[in-house]
Amino acid sequence: MRFSKTCKTLDDTKKLAQAFAQTVTEGCFVSLYGEIGAGKTAFVKLAADALEVKEKVTSPSFVILNEYHSGKIPVYHFDLYRLENEGVSTILDELREYSEGQQLTFVEWAEFSQDEIPFDHLKINVTYSDDDARIYEFEGVGEKSKKIVERLKNLLTE
Repeated sequence: MRFSKTCKTLDDTKKLAQAFAQTVTEGCFVSLYGEIGAGKTAFVKLAADALEVKEKVTSPSFVILNEYHSGKIPVYHFDLYRLENEGVSTILDELREYSEGQQLTFVEWAEFSQDEIPFDHLKINVTYSDDDARIYEFEGVGEKSKKIVERLKNLLTE
């Protein structure tokens, strides 16, 4: 199941993140793809805000993982950029653990995982369009994530 949404403004992205937060109340593992500055961290911040996370949400580029426990569900935010391909293999078991249970786990720079994320997850690819808008492409990998994408699509097309 795939679905894409174009966001021309930050307010559009906020609405998308709020709809996304409504669909993942039981947790989800999210692999984020996109160039530097595409809007991956912005989306995570807005989704965390929609889940009522009280802490300041920041990019985990230098610490690899940020944890937020004050919202409706725990939110974990990984950034694989500094690990690159070789370092990612050292945390694959840990990533698998963060895919289980009622929590929302975001992994930025998932392209460095070398497709070693075999479990149920949601892929979000963020790209620029010609008019500087952002295109968010959602793809469910596994039954749970496919249902999340379907619910998100239905919520945004009602």
